[in-house]
Amino acid sequence: MPGPDVLHALRVLVLGGTTEARRLAESLAGDRRVRVTTSLAGRVAAPRLPPGEVRVGGFGGPDGLAAWMREHRVDALIDATHPFAATMSRNAAEAAAQTHVPLLALRRPGWVAQDGDRWHFAGSLAEAAELLPALGERVFLTTGRTGLAAFAGLDALWFLVRSVDAPDPPCPVRMEVLLDRGPFDLDGEREIIRRHRVDVLVTKDSGGDATAPKLAAAREAGIPVVVVRRPPVPEGVPVARTPDEAVRWVRKLYASG
Repeated sequence: MPGPDVLHALRVLVLGGTTEARRLAESLAGDRRVRVTTSLAGRVAAPRLPPGEVRVGGFGGPDGLAAWMREHRVDALIDATHPFAATMSRNAAEAAAQTHVPLLALRRPGWVAQDGDRWHFAGSLAEAAELLPALGERVFLTTGRTGLAAFAGLDALWFLVRSVDAPDPPCPVRMEVLLDRGPFDLDGEREIIRRHRVDVLVTKDSGGDATAPKLAAAREAGIPVVVVRRPPVPEGVPVARTPDEAVRWVRKLYASG
């Protein structure tokens, strides 16, 4: 039987899949006052598992998430999904409202343009695709394996698509796939741009250090970058910018409970 400190632990559900979610779970794993479960969407074939309990798969929308939280007596919910996982973030906000469970969004800061950057902002992948014909012909597409349908009609352009797993169709006709997982380094990104004669980069504003070297490589090469803006966090949801901030939020909940 678990000890009384485990029985009365604060039950925290982390919606994960990001480096920040894994670091948060690592920080909380040694605290017996907290019991952490990380939920992964299951979209990556071989995810990096965090410490603590892990569940894989969807919940079935906000009602399913709320039902799971009630069943497992969740005391706190942390949305540490990818900054572009807008649907999951909305589901989290609705489920937290249904269950009256405190919710925190853990979001790494977005990237900031530096001197020499040639950034063009887009509100969606479709808008990014509209910008491309005027910017280049050989595209380094680093927006992940989903959403390639937005670029499928650009037959005059060539795409180098980088993703962890093979992309889902429909895809651009002229396309080469590079299966790789970050973090990436500057020398490697320089070599990709040189070897494939890339003349335009497309990225989501994911933020963080793991994939930022491609921006520096593009700056050095003088090529334009199409940056897809991230969706906003649902209204009224507090935001932590780092795992340490999220840990402090959890410990305040425990202290107040």
